[in-house]
Amino acid sequence: MRKPIIAGNWKMNKTAAEAEALINELKPLVAKSKPEVVLCVPYTALWVAGKAIEGTKIKLGAENVAWADSGAFTGEISADMLLEAGVEYVIIGHSERRQYFGETDETVNKRMKQALAKGLKPIVCVGETLTEREKNKTKRVLKKQIVDGFKDITAEDFDNIVIAYEPVWAIGTGKTATAEDANKTIGYIRSLVKKIWGQEVGKALRIQYGGSMKPSNAKELMAERNIDGGLIGGAALKAADFAGIVNYKD
Repeated sequence: MRKPIIAGNWKMNKTAAEAEALINELKPLVAKSKPEVVLCVPYTALWVAGKAIEGTKIKLGAENVAWADSGAFTGEISADMLLEAGVEYVIIGHSERRQYFGETDETVNKRMKQALAKGLKPIVCVGETLTEREKNKTKRVLKKQIVDGFKDITAEDFDNIVIAYEPVWAIGTGKTATAEDANKTIGYIRSLVKKIWGQEVGKALRIQYGGSMKPSNAKELMAERNIDGGLIGGAALKAADFAGIVNYKD
């Protein structure tokens, strides 16, 4: 059985003080959570967040990682810096990074390899835009993102990888793929992984849904066979909403 994983992607929100307050509000609400819970917070809040989650089951995540150990990479953050702050998970290739900051399948691949080499667990984002979906290019886009983005990644590496399927057209729009559609698309991703890296790898891989999951639809989405969790944006910024998703079974 794949353990569900619910990760909050805070994006560029919350000062350190606000992060601490939100986590303290959230802790009692998810204390008995059945899924694995990860909070991916801004870099400036990592240390505070790490201290705030001490003694809980909540894991700390970051929102990006550089492909180099160090050097002249203004604005980037290294794996060692993240590890020093207590980070375990890191989001790579989010659609906003691809859309606004020039992230490509090649750079996703480089960042993923660096994260894995340093012992971080990547949450790797894939997904199609509305235009690509309307032109029936979803499978073509996802195949390219998996084949190119995961180039030279080994079957063993997948023990520490989570994939997040984020239909770009459903991020922050309030639109959500139907549970059936999300399951079907994630099933296609799983079938690709099985074909390239083997049946057992595909069966064990955790794949999240990352398109406007909220308390009102979490149970329905999580009931689907191929959906193993959520990468949560807006709803992760409110303790009650995020907890409602984490506790979808209750």
